[in-house]
Amino acid sequence: MAASEPASPLDLREFVVKEHVALVKLTDTFDIFDARTQQPVALARETPGGFIKFLRLLVNKRALPNQVTVWQGVETGPVLFTINKPFTFFRSKVIVRDGEGRDVGYLKSKIFSLGGGFWVYDMQNQQIAEVKGDWKGWNFKFLSGDGREIGLIAKKWGGLAKELFTSADTYMVQIGESVGDSRAARILLLAAALAIDIVYKESR
Repeated sequence: MAASEPASPLDLREFVVKEHVALVKLTDTFDIFDARTQQPVALARETPGGFIKFLRLLVNKRALPNQVTVWQGVETGPVLFTINKPFTFFRSKVIVRDGEGRDVGYLKSKIFSLGGGFWVYDMQNQQIAEVKGDWKGWNFKFLSGDGREIGLIAKKWGGLAKELFTSADTYMVQIGESVGDSRAARILLLAAALAIDIVYKESR
């Protein structure tokens, strides 16, 4: 008998994110796996629009607007959420919207921080987490407002997920039990993990 599947990938707490490898590409694509079963559960892809993709040949990607769409299962599945970065020369709010297009929160970078990182807020401007870590070693923590660890992102992991770690563009995302069952909070934390690679890595 096949193992039962969760109603949504957002019911999970441990993910493996694996980037598609290509010699030439204007957009990045990532498979998202259930870390425990190694089954694919979602697909994330940059979807900035044709004109913006063309501009990437001429203009630094860092300054251009971008959108990342995350689908359940495959690209024809339902949209789980989107990450929306506006046109900017400096980092501004990166808005996260659910599958219905409703704003659930935003990411805000630490412009004057030597260590980098960014904050995660809900739409009531309440801080959900601080993303803090090592950009070179690719180890990050989600910290609550009082400094407690509520999740992590890492490139070194044991267990069933280790077979998926075949390149430097594969990493684990873990959302702690203390986050609870809030769907919005889980969307924001998974979006923050993807944003490290797709949005914020560009300046590293």
